[in-house]
Amino acid sequence: MSHILIKNARIINEGQDFFGDVHIQDQRIHKVDRQVDLSPQLRYQEIDAEGAVLMPGVIDAHVHFRDPGLTYKGDITSESRAAVAGGVTSFMDMPNTVPNTVTVEALEEKYKRAALASVANYSFFMGLTRDNLEEALKVGTEDVCGLTDDGLYFDENHSLLCNNHPYLEKLFARTGHLVALHSEDEAIMAENYKLAQKAHGEAIPPHYHSIIRDERACLSSTQKLVELASRFNNRLHVLHVSTGAEALLFTSAPAKEKRITSEVCVHHLVFSTDDYERLGNKIKWNPSVKPHNNPSVLLKALVDDHLDMVATDHAPHSWEEKQGLYDHVKPGGPMIQHSLVMLMEFFHDKKLTLQQIVAKTSHRVADVYKIKERGYIKEGYFADLVLVELNKPWQITAESLRYKCGWSPLVGNRVRSRIKTTLVNGGVVFDGTNVRDDTRGMRMTFSKIR
Repeated sequence: MSHILIKNARIINEGQDFFGDVHIQDQRIHKVDRQVDLSPQLRYQEIDAEGAVLMPGVIDAHVHFRDPGLTYKGDITSESRAAVAGGVTSFMDMPNTVPNTVTVEALEEKYKRAALASVANYSFFMGLTRDNLEEALKVGTEDVCGLTDDGLYFDENHSLLCNNHPYLEKLFARTGHLVALHSEDEAIMAENYKLAQKAHGEAIPPHYHSIIRDERACLSSTQKLVELASRFNNRLHVLHVSTGAEALLFTSAPAKEKRITSEVCVHHLVFSTDDYERLGNKIKWNPSVKPHNNPSVLLKALVDDHLDMVATDHAPHSWEEKQGLYDHVKPGGPMIQHSLVMLMEFFHDKKLTLQQIVAKTSHRVADVYKIKERGYIKEGYFADLVLVELNKPWQITAESLRYKCGWSPLVGNRVRSRIKTTLVNGGVVFDGTNVRDDTRGMRMTFSKIR
């Protein structure tokens, strides 16, 4: 039986901020109190937090780890190690791998790969296509985080499922799963693209991505999607909301009470169209980053609970895939190693409290997805924890990156907080310098009623 005692931590949990100790027995939190003392006869490891902030580990509900089939970009081994180095203890991976995760067999194969390779906890979305509805519905709600089309090309008429309302009506009428969807209006984007092509031919400048995939495209699609899901009272989760106008479509009720929930990604809080001149295609994402005032509007919507959580949409591409003509540049970028420290910058700037960061990266993720026994510092819960040193400034360098792709749009940024220790299922997996390679995460489980 293994024991760890974390002493002298500033504990942030469920709206509270207090100094205390945490006793971990085997994989779970055994006791949380202002002071915990263990018997001298008990063999245990003591971690002196030295006043560092102790938070539930980040649960990143939206990643693309590229495994299997696209592992030249990233894989479960490399990206889970980057995750724990950033304080992320659990992740949910999208189905656009090769093969696509659109069969039960492919889904279970990914779980097997993760069991062998991941140092973080994991779950995988089941993909939705025009032809696999019956197959997707075979998956139990307790065994998968949700159903999604994210990253998949849905059919010959629609690359995005949000634009195929007849299919959505069939899906919403039959499923008890959480359905997570990418939301942009393809008709609007197609018209914008024609105008961009007319003006620039093949040499469409990087910043035109935000003109092609503009606010109208996001708002039009999400309005229709919310109306449709409301009719069925279905569990809809709208992925990577990128505009303030969209955010206001969602109620500000507590996440546990909502049937329609949403997320914002770190890059939409950090970058705007002003950054294209400096970073170009490095910040090409779908949905695109938006004009300069939009990040602050999204941040307010997050604070006001219109937006329920923060994710990364971590999507590594090779450096070569981020170069060249507009149509050839892949959208997406790596973010998971730095998501928490970037959010901590909002704390330092007095735009987010520590309690709000914990709520939006752990508590609300667990609430929205109904994850069992994770996302909180509670006795009996799995000990997925991160210690953060608030005042340890450092610069993000290329040499410090753990991503397999080897680049990040954040290289050069100075941040004021540092990850001191990350624990997954009661074991130290990152000590501030090294990732332990002899531990493995666990498959997350979910409540049956979603």
